[in-house]
Amino acid sequence: MNFKPLHDRLLLKPATAETKTKGGLIIPDTAQEKPMQGEVVAVGKGKRLEDGRLVPLDVKVGNTVIYGKWSGTEVKIGGVDHVILKEEDLFGVVG
Repeated sequence: MNFKPLHDRLLLKPATAETKTKGGLIIPDTAQEKPMQGEVVAVGKGKRLEDGRLVPLDVKVGNTVIYGKWSGTEVKIGGVDHVILKEEDLFGVVG
């Protein structure tokens, strides 16, 4: 993949949505919850402050993060679904 996010943006690969309940019932595509967790695939250089300083991002490639259900922009890169969002849209890092 040849994609580099700009500034304070991240590229995430969302976790797959659950397709079955714990009881074994299959959940149709229209009723599946949107994932709110994903793996960081690429990060930008950081946020540029008004005085020109560059503040690096806190998350790194490989981190698993939790983000808002409707945050970011969904894109397909190399045939795979990804989400592009700003670091401020993240709620936290898992583990």
